[in-house]
Amino acid sequence: MSDKTKIEWTDATWNPVRGCTKISPGCAHCYAEIFAERFRGVPGHPFEFGFDLRLVPDKLGDPLRWGTSRMIFVNSMSDLFHPKVPDDYILKVARVMAAANWHTYQILTKRADRMADLLRGKLRFVGAQNHIWWGVSVENRHHGLPRLQLLRNAPAAVRFLSIEPLLEDLGPMNLRDINWVIVGGESGPGARPMQAAWVRNVRAQCRAAKVPFFFKQWGGVRKSETGRSLDGRTYSEFPARTRISAPTAEVRRERWEELAVALG
Repeated sequence: MSDKTKIEWTDATWNPVRGCTKISPGCAHCYAEIFAERFRGVPGHPFEFGFDLRLVPDKLGDPLRWGTSRMIFVNSMSDLFHPKVPDDYILKVARVMAAANWHTYQILTKRADRMADLLRGKLRFVGAQNHIWWGVSVENRHHGLPRLQLLRNAPAAVRFLSIEPLLEDLGPMNLRDINWVIVGGESGPGARPMQAAWVRNVRAQCRAAKVPFFFKQWGGVRKSETGRSLDGRTYSEFPARTRISAPTAEVRRERWEELAVALG
């Protein structure tokens, strides 16, 4: 878990799973893979095994150790709903999020079908909790819009879209029951350019549907130079969230000890 993330729309990251595999065009220049593979073979490094998918159970209790309420991006270096992550392990992650409910969790996946299925079944007990936000990646029409439909039909209290990297004009979208939209261009070597008209189309639809709009970045090879201003202003909108005070360190420790026994 890290409280020093540079991701503009969150405060911290939590990675009880590391590594992933490519599934669609949005994965082509995956920042997580590029970062992880730099450390393949480095003994003792968290990414000693590069971007190979691995469960990291010793990270499960991290949110219960953090006393200050924050937004947490879950699995910034993986996908919780990857087919190699067992259902029972996903359930453990969910139970930790339910127990450490003073944080807000942002879960983002490209495996929207599996997430939706689990929200109708084993994860139903957390789907309705307002402090857990469920999101899907939308990079183009062919792959992204079906994920949007799956998310809309899933039983969740808070749903969001990460439209990054935005690779083409998305045309009309049905944003009913969507609570938040993030838009960003691709960054780093080989970044595919994003056109302003594509972003304006998403912004206009968010305005019409009264959905909070967060413009993350233009992207490019040097993203710090292109910035995140759109038509002369920045957009950093979020859904409303209820802030809960964290229990004392002793209570948090006891809660984790009890939960750890239950998780096995």
